[in-house]
Amino acid sequence: MSMHKPTIALLAIPEVAASTLYGIYDVFASAGRDWPALIEGKAGESLFMPRVVARSGTREMTVANGVRVVPDAGLDWVPDVVCIPEIALPPEAVIEGRYSEEVAWLKRCHAEGAILASACSGALLLAESGLLRGEDATTHWAYCDVLGRYPDVRVHPHRALVIGGIGSRLVMAGGGTSWSDLALYLVARLASVDEAMHLAKLFLIDWHAAGQLPFAMLARTRQAEDAVIARCQTWVAEHYDEPSPVASLIEVSGLSERSFHRRFRKATGLTPMEYVHTLRLEEAKQMLETETTPVDAIAEAVGYEDGAFFGRLFRRKVGLTPAQYRRRFGGLRKALSG
Repeated sequence: MSMHKPTIALLAIPEVAASTLYGIYDVFASAGRDWPALIEGKAGESLFMPRVVARSGTREMTVANGVRVVPDAGLDWVPDVVCIPEIALPPEAVIEGRYSEEVAWLKRCHAEGAILASACSGALLLAESGLLRGEDATTHWAYCDVLGRYPDVRVHPHRALVIGGIGSRLVMAGGGTSWSDLALYLVARLASVDEAMHLAKLFLIDWHAAGQLPFAMLARTRQAEDAVIARCQTWVAEHYDEPSPVASLIEVSGLSERSFHRRFRKATGLTPMEYVHTLRLEEAKQMLETETTPVDAIAEAVGYEDGAFFGRLFRRKVGLTPAQYRRRFGGLRKALSG
């Protein structure tokens, strides 16, 4: 590696969570320094120069949850890497024009060769800049629909990490703690895989190989614009296990079959049967987490007579088999319950 220490700018906005901002900061600051301190008894030299930056310059600012942050620099320089931790706003919030200074700076950094990396909903700022046009992308599962509304952005909700753009200089991690995947990837790319492995062991970071699907829920299907479809959603939430739920939904709606399918898809983004599958799988996930009921019995309880079909559908939609999901999340729930 050259003597130049890559500069890492961590973009702070009022809607960023300090845990993500400084979690990424700590990983980069520790690279090259802390592993030798633990193993050899002598700290090494940090391999990176992380800096918190903000449009306010070095003036103290308040971020999400009332945490006070004092940035190290403003937006008047171009680092080697820009990390956009997140935007802690509801998915329906309008961000167009809200971060014009940050977006202009991101475009300048990209034009001058910087790597732009986002975690969680931070990908929305990349989309605002227009840099994701024609590109693959990912974000937190609850924001995938919002990201998909930007022109020509190919959203991959199931992927925890997406690398694209010219020179692979656009890097996006999914949601929540997948910022750790982002940090490890960048350390491996800019320093070495061995150093990234050291940090994974040091911070006990578990790579999100299963992607985001096991964590996703029914957030994106909520709607209130179409009262008839909203009534159908309320009804099917209690009757999803019926043998022919879609036929019953059409009857509940009072619409013709063609009009019902058209309006349901427009309102929810899903076909009626896709919506039913989603409800059934969410209930199955809850049962797998909290009960010891056999998988075939759970399949039948949520409306599937064919256990093998249920298993294939669950694996395709969730990214894990029912048994794998139970081991992962049932064990976690048990541990958290004491």
